Amino acid sequence: MISNGAYTEAFVWIWLPGHTEPVVAGRLTHDSSNLVFNYGKSYLARQNAMPVYEPELPLKPGTLPLLEGLSMPGCIRDGSPDAWGRRVIINKKLGLAGAKANTAELDELTYMLESGSDRIGALDFQHSATEYVPRMTVNATLEELLESAERVEKGIPLTPELDQALQHGSSIGGARPKALIADEARKYIAKFSSSADLYSLVKAEFIAMRLAKRVGLNVAPVSLTQSAGKDVLLVERFDRKRAKNGWERKPMVSALTLLGLDEMMARYASYEVLAEIIRHRFKNASATLRELYSRLVFNILCGNTDDHARNHAAFWDGDMLTLTPAYDICPQGRTGNEASQAMLISGNNRMSQIASCIEAAPHFLLTPNEATEIAEKQRQIIEESWTIVCDEASLSKVDRKLLWGRQFLNPYAFSE
Repeated sequence: MISNGAYTEAFVWIWLPGHTEPVVAGRLTHDSSNLVFNYGKSYLARQNAMPVYEPELPLKPGTLPLLEGLSMPGCIRDGSPDAWGRRVIINKKLGLAGAKANTAELDELTYMLESGSDRIGALDFQHSATEYVPRMTVNATLEELLESAERVEKGIPLTPELDQALQHGSSIGGARPKALIADEARKYIAKFSSSADLYSLVKAEFIAMRLAKRVGLNVAPVSLTQSAGKDVLLVERFDRKRAKNGWERKPMVSALTLLGLDEMMARYASYEVLAEIIRHRFKNASATLRELYSRLVFNILCGNTDDHARNHAAFWDGDMLTLTPAYDICPQGRTGNEASQAMLISGNNRMSQIASCIEAAPHFLLTPNEATEIAEKQRQIIEESWTIVCDEASLSKVDRKLLWGRQFLNPYAFSE
């Protein structure tokens, strides 16, 4: 939902590369049922001004037209909260009704202006064009954050203290319970188990991410900890850099934005088209294509069918793009063998099979032999490392039996 909200505008602030303080870039306003953006004159006059993302929002005066089919600029929507953050805000705004509320009951500007300021990428949204007031929180313990997440899941209103603790992480994407924590040198996304989990999804994601690292993928560092007797996955953030006088933020865009799509059109997102964009607009295109292909193969081998276009992203430097480390690699629940990926692989084919990947290899500038070798090497490393990584996670025998051969290395992946 875009219109009929309490807010009529939001000012978009941006952290420019190498800086630890933001500057105002422009304003987001209603235009009929859409949200449109225009840069501020002061921003356009800056010598170091960079487009929020080009070609979508080039550095030009006036209201910038939306891409066909979009109701707001995709690169700005990337900074807005996703399912979990919206549930936190609904809980705050609607209380008990939040348990049954549809996320469309609140408008997009509300989600932007009510969510925490430490959001993914280098943008934030403010009421003012002249004064930046971060919506931060005091440091909260993992126990407090867990309690907050559980109350949101049940639709129970948060106390003021718990509300403040969880709001900080409401800007982070994804559907599962999570929050933000930090130490002196690093920032993390803390992911919690859910009351609806049938097995330890937190440990399953840890195992997948650790195995992804072992097969040679560039992935975000992860670690496991416990709080109140529950597992917590800590994912180190790669969009933040500690500087002497604060934190630098790295501009990012999702693959959904790269493809010019929104959530309603996400089913059309395609590895084939993303590979074409990489060939033309990314640094080190050949190596990047091999990395993306390897991630596709690993998603299939570990049973991660939730590889939608918001689970791929790129750093943006104002001119060129660079693939971010992989994240959100989480094996999905599976009852049978046949499965399909969230993104199309090639043409209309999205079947979770290595054969689909090999067929698509030319789009990644790989020969069939090179593509086959990547898949075989990954399979071998997963088999060799399985027990080691499961031991790292202290995964129970029951969950090992549940995951092996079903999510990880399901026979369907190797069928023709």
